Amino acid sequence: MVELMLCSMLTLLPDFLFRRFVQGKRLGREITLFSVWYELRWGITLCLILTVLLITVVLYNHPSSSKVTSLFRTISIFPEVGGRVAKVYVDYNQKVKEGDPLFKMDSTRQEAALERARLHVVQVDASVATAKADVLTAEGKLSEAKGALVQAQDELRTKSTLQQRNADVVAAREIEKLQTLVATRQGTVDAAAAARDSAQTKITTVLPAERASAEAELAAAQVELDKMTTYAGVNGRVDQFVLRVGDIVQPAPVTRAAGILIPEGAGEKRLFAGFNQIEAQVLEVGMVGEATCISRPMTIIPLVVTKIQNVIATGQIVGTNQLTEMQQIGPPGTVLAWLDPLYEGGLNGVPPGSSCIANVYSNHHEEISAKNVGSLEKLYLHFVDAVALIHALVLRLQAVVLPLKALVFGGH
Repeated sequence: MVELMLCSMLTLLPDFLFRRFVQGKRLGREITLFSVWYELRWGITLCLILTVLLITVVLYNHPSSSKVTSLFRTISIFPEVGGRVAKVYVDYNQKVKEGDPLFKMDSTRQEAALERARLHVVQVDASVATAKADVLTAEGKLSEAKGALVQAQDELRTKSTLQQRNADVVAAREIEKLQTLVATRQGTVDAAAAARDSAQTKITTVLPAERASAEAELAAAQVELDKMTTYAGVNGRVDQFVLRVGDIVQPAPVTRAAGILIPEGAGEKRLFAGFNQIEAQVLEVGMVGEATCISRPMTIIPLVVTKIQNVIATGQIVGTNQLTEMQQIGPPGTVLAWLDPLYEGGLNGVPPGSSCIANVYSNHHEEISAKNVGSLEKLYLHFVDAVALIHALVLRLQAVVLPLKALVFGGH
């Protein structure tokens, strides 16, 4: 309507003035309701053509979208393991901090496993004390065996010396017995030394390994016990949380979630807008825009394009056992753009998930300032930038109409 009124002032109005004051035709006489088309046909035709061209220039160079939303992410609350709820720490729509417990499940079996692992560690520590006593016992037996060996060796040495001096003093049979005794006691010494080394090896190698294994078992049992309590992963607000003691919950995706955790600040930093694909060549990072949201009526929010998604979502495919049929893909998708507030706090008061209308405006200042651009092109670029005012005016009219449309004509 704004474009039509503007174009009529450049085409229809001059045509009427020419008919009225140059040709002398008067309203109600030569120019009547039935003769308007014939008398003003040139102005009407040019007005319609110019209106269409103007609307095309405005919509192409200054993209507009009604598919604008402040998207936000939610986190489904699931336990790591299934079980029966024993305790609930939070209530519906309650704010939580990162690490706060949300609910705990029955952990009787895990607590028993933890206690068993703890007692295993204590048992290994007791075995260390016993092994140390065994080392002392083995060292005592080794000393005793060495003493007996020395005694037998001394006696064998003495008897062997006497026999060498006088063979009749000591019988050969007695020497053989002493030699056997020395070998036996040497074996006893070796056995005692082996027992001592075994006891020391048990202290230095076996028992530390058993204790490390017991500690790992204790840590694993503690982890399993910790899994029975579900904690908040981020700061936020718990919503749709109706879990109660006695409920059975399972890990994802077996059953429904226990609730939803909405991260703090989710959806409060930017808007996401889907623009027509034909405007992909016009959209650029850094373009200034404006938006009005139904949750914040009669307010214009200055924005800036900070990122443009370089793919269109409707074109994605997922590997399946069937070939993709193009006619089943659906309607053409949109070009996704990130719109951040131009000023800090620009989206304050816009709840996450709000539906908005946004415009972005082209800026050809650099092209106009360039020396290698012709005069006609500069004039056209000036015209393109100037007609952004029309779109800005339309957005403000929409900001006024949105509350009426929602409250009066929306059927609420």
